[in-house]
Amino acid sequence: MSVTLHVCITCRAGQTPAEGELAPGARLHAALVEAGVPDDVNLVPVACLSACSQGCSVALSAPGRWSYVYGRLSEANAVDLIAGASAYAAAPDGIVPWRSRPEIFRKQSLARIPPLPVVPEAAE
Repeated sequence: MSVTLHVCITCRAGQTPAEGELAPGARLHAALVEAGVPDDVNLVPVACLSACSQGCSVALSAPGRWSYVYGRLSEANAVDLIAGASAYAAAPDGIVPWRSRPEIFRKQSLARIPPLPVVPEAAE
């Protein structure tokens, strides 16, 4: 099962980009594209994760797993984000053992969200 790495491409990280300059969040997304995400990770740009005071932010999620929001990121964190997303993809419940997490996943977590309950499809 694949996981989704949402990247806020509108995050400005407290900066005001010059005319024609990419926002820091868009630069983070571009760095992830350039670094290459694994096949089991879907990289999805989003307009806002409402973590504006926390700089560039991302969210990791998958059905039936804990979801996470991380902040205070930049394009310099692309490789660690990919490593963390890969570890998350390998964890059946989304909980990566503490020592196996990249440092940014240990220190820059903004939220941990419980898995949504699975609702059976309505009988037809």
